[in-house]
Amino acid sequence: MKRSSSAKSVIERVHNQEIEWELRPGGMLVQKRNDIGAVSSSSSGPMIKVKVSHGSYHHDVTVPAQASFGDLKMILAHETGLEPKEQRLLFRGKEKEDEESLYMAGVKDMSKVILLEDPASKERKLEEMKRDQYLLKARVAVTKVTEEVDKISEKVFALERAVCSGTKVVDKEFVVLTELLMVQLLQLDAIEADGDAKVQRRIEVRRIQSFVEKLDNLKARNSNPFSSSGNKNAASAATKWEAFGSGVGSLSDPSVPLQSSTKITQDWELFD
Repeated sequence: MKRSSSAKSVIERVHNQEIEWELRPGGMLVQKRNDIGAVSSSSSGPMIKVKVSHGSYHHDVTVPAQASFGDLKMILAHETGLEPKEQRLLFRGKEKEDEESLYMAGVKDMSKVILLEDPASKERKLEEMKRDQYLLKARVAVTKVTEEVDKISEKVFALERAVCSGTKVVDKEFVVLTELLMVQLLQLDAIEADGDAKVQRRIEVRRIQSFVEKLDNLKARNSNPFSSSGNKNAASAATKWEAFGSGVGSLSDPSVPLQSSTKITQDWELFD
């Protein structure tokens, strides 16, 4: 028997294999390991099959007989996706600590161990799941608005082509499309979004605003389609009418030939 300053250790032969145990200050006798948490890689050591029950799932895990419950958790992490710190292992109705030995706890071949997920970890995952569902719901809602705006935008561009070609459009067309866009803007305002969904929502708001502004401009142009060309013609006409002849300003169109309104005659008319 060897004695150290922090714990006692003993060497025991189990199944023709030497296992070194140590007595912890709390009085617990556990297997001594140089690297805590590392599964023994000795291929010559005895192996046992442990039946692990995890809710409605069952796992048959083969581990070295001298392994610890911490070692078992590491193996179960690959089987269940639960990190070792998220696992709670119960054997014979009692939760076991990571450093406890399977052999010392009485775990033998085909023994049954119950695996529970740590409540704090489970609650954290539920919160993450709720958040993911919240983000997904927001993305779906924004995408739905985007699809509706795409449909409305096709009509906006159709009106733009009509107005630019000189076709007279009923003002109601502009009013209806503007109202449809405002409805989608209200839909976006009601969406509680975060992350990527929030960015996409902001982009859609700006896009709707740009379409509303375009409709306002098209409506004004549709009401007075010749406003721009009319001004140019008026300016051209003014230039012609301001032409001067012989240094004297003329109030008549210079293109119309002037005719004399006075006629000299030698005939006299007698009045009684």
